[in-house]
Amino acid sequence: MADRFLTVYLNFRGEAAEALEFYANVFGGEPNIMRHGNMGAEGPDAELVMHGQLDAPNGMHIMAADVPSVMEAPIGGNGGVSLCLHGNDAAALRGYFTALSEGGTVTTPLEEQMWGDEYGDLVDKFSIRWSVNISGQ
Repeated sequence: MADRFLTVYLNFRGEAAEALEFYANVFGGEPNIMRHGNMGAEGPDAELVMHGQLDAPNGMHIMAADVPSVMEAPIGGNGGVSLCLHGNDAAALRGYFTALSEGGTVTTPLEEQMWGDEYGDLVDKFSIRWSVNISGQ
């Protein structure tokens, strides 16, 4: 059986490069960005990101694109999706929560919950919803 992977692919309207740079500052790594103009597109969509990818040193993969003006698609956090970071590396997860919240809105502070884990959620400055769960040991 072939390996199967799930990678988040985020859609934006002109903010994909900025978002990938922001996530690189949070998680590490360097974004790799291909613009529509690199593939021959001209006009107002030429500078939009056709495909962007961040491969962070911690193993996270984030892909992103700018939806061209001729297409309609859910963008940002309005598409009914949220991303969850979880594990037991409390220092790393707290750091991600703090960094992702810069310029965004914390909707649930990261703190111990009744189930014994630390949990919090936020909407980042690009309207992407994130939750962080630190496993209680």
